[in-house]
Amino acid sequence: MAGILVVAHNALGESLVNCVEHVLGKVPDGLKVLSVYADDDPQQKLAEGLALIKQLDRGNGVLILADIYGATPSNLARQLCREEHIMGVAGVNLPMLLRVVCHPNKNMPELAQIALDGGRECIVTMGEE
Repeated sequence: MAGILVVAHNALGESLVNCVEHVLGKVPDGLKVLSVYADDDPQQKLAEGLALIKQLDRGNGVLILADIYGATPSNLARQLCREEHIMGVAGVNLPMLLRVVCHPNKNMPELAQIALDGGRECIVTMGEE
């Protein structure tokens, strides 16, 4: 199973994981959060991210799901993606995260595509049935 690391502003990552727990009844093994606050030292956060990746990578890699592309969390995630067996996707949302945790045995490119598809397919205009 690939590990999943959510890298996001403030408590957004924890909130997403709490929602996953609500929907699935538990937090899946191999899911961690790296929260980034305004006064955090980016180098310290990078070190924390590397430590989390070591915990999460059980040989199948780690998929990093970051929030806003170009912001500090995604910039940290991009740096973490330089490690072997690590891929990243920006724009994390709850449908994306739920789809990823429900496909634990996919390889890294498949898992990244599932994240992209899950995030995109669940952004819809309501009321136009």
